[in-house]
Amino acid sequence: MGRVTLLLAGRRDQATWTAAAALRTHPDPSRRLFGAEVLRCTHLLDWSDEDAFAGPALDLFADWSAEETDLAVLTEVLVAVGEHIDPRAEAALLPHAGHPDARVRRAVAQGLSTLSSPPAFSGDARTALLRLMADPDAVVRKTACRVIAEGRDHDPVFADAMAVVLDDSDRLVQLAAVYGLALHDDERCVEAARLLGPPQRGSLEEEGYLDAVWRYEGRRDGRWNS
Repeated sequence: MGRVTLLLAGRRDQATWTAAAALRTHPDPSRRLFGAEVLRCTHLLDWSDEDAFAGPALDLFADWSAEETDLAVLTEVLVAVGEHIDPRAEAALLPHAGHPDARVRRAVAQGLSTLSSPPAFSGDARTALLRLMADPDAVVRKTACRVIAEGRDHDPVFADAMAVVLDDSDRLVQLAAVYGLALHDDERCVEAARLLGPPQRGSLEEEGYLDAVWRYEGRRDGRWNS
């Protein structure tokens, strides 16, 4: 986000919101992108209990996602949609799960993560995430794997899907699968982590993934409870 975007969003007033929302129909994609960024950030910066912009933001972004044609703007809009925990967000995200552009599919995968607060993913979200775990784009695969890993839905079908991803051609995708298996208390994470070896020097991401295996072993061996 740029300084101007943050400055305008920080106002959190109706006049700024209305002006930014009006850019949704501007013929210039850069103007539409700017409007989407201001609207998204306005909601994110509203830390009040009322969160007055949450409902209007979701309604606007959900409708916008169905009609936007510019890739950069669509990606920003879908990221904004995914920041809401609401069935309407899932309904807006899922139609784009098979989009030809990887940036859009990444936004869908990431957005489904906020919907994992219920005990289980919906059937449609489950189908989409499992498909995204086999996506041609490595970042999409890794994102989908992380969403499943960190979700509260521990159906064995997810552990088995992550076990398949252990053979992925991308090391970070493999590590995300190891991480997920560890969070799902699946013993297969231990041998997979051993085969992958220590984290690359300076990679906090790899360290975080492998740390989950160490924590799993602690739970398994009764050294701690979480």
